[in-house]
Amino acid sequence: MEVRSRTRIPVILDTDIGSDIDDTWALSLLLKSPELDAKLVVTETGNTTYRAKIVAKMLEVAGREDIPVGIGIHQNDRLGPQSAWVEGYDLSAYPGVVHEDGLRVLIDTIMGSDEPITLICIGPVPNIAAALEIQPSIAEHIRFVGMHGCLRRSPPEYEGSGGAVAEYNVATDPKACRKVFTAPWEMTITPLDTCGFVRLTGPKYRAVRECKDPLVQALIENYRIWLSSGKGQWREEFEARSSILFDTVAVYLSFSEELLLMERLGLRVTDDGYTVIDDKAKAINCATGWRDLSAFESLLIKRLTGKSNEQ
Repeated sequence: MEVRSRTRIPVILDTDIGSDIDDTWALSLLLKSPELDAKLVVTETGNTTYRAKIVAKMLEVAGREDIPVGIGIHQNDRLGPQSAWVEGYDLSAYPGVVHEDGLRVLIDTIMGSDEPITLICIGPVPNIAAALEIQPSIAEHIRFVGMHGCLRRSPPEYEGSGGAVAEYNVATDPKACRKVFTAPWEMTITPLDTCGFVRLTGPKYRAVRECKDPLVQALIENYRIWLSSGKGQWREEFEARSSILFDTVAVYLSFSEELLLMERLGLRVTDDGYTVIDDKAKAINCATGWRDLSAFESLLIKRLTGKSNEQ
């Protein structure tokens, strides 16, 4: 059963879209979730201008030019595997508003809101750590929801033993993540223990791949480009299944926890990027298991396509 709020939840998405394709799935889910009222999308880490082009073009396809785009802290000029999709795209021509100083608009949006903002973070968090340095009081107005860490188990794709690993969003910038994990706000995360096992296959995946909705078609085109930029038999992969959709779980947690098993755990971020359970550390709401993963996959399909999955 879906959980619907009587009023829409104001959210800001902080994303490193343009690296792993799961951010593009997460943005699409956010735009298709009636519980959520997106106030801003800010790009995070690396070439944040390249990432902003993907966000802006996706919003334009969706007809959601009302959502401002903020360009986060620019770290380098490297392009990513979805660059072909935005080749020639003029960010200045975006019909909505693009803020060059994404950090400033992030702070201003939070501080100017009449109600608390849910901040959904689905990448490393240097933007958020920097915002806390500039304006510590943003913590009083935020509920943080993120895709971060690995507590007890990881998917085979992380090439470990299946136990705890240094998850990418944490390990990329442990110092920034530690600042975020210790900030005085309410915090909920989906670690790899749950989000690392979300993947659409068979009829569920085909329902999305064959959907004619313009936003979903743009999502699938990005998936094709993302896959083809790598090595291996990408066409076979494209026909059969999605990649792991880590970040979609963070979007879901912004409006519901019903399908997940939640634990309140003290968590500490180590210098080498591990997320360690520590009773002396700040308590965080953690999605550590699934009540019904299949139901989440069906919800994801219904949101994206507008249709229930038929098995």
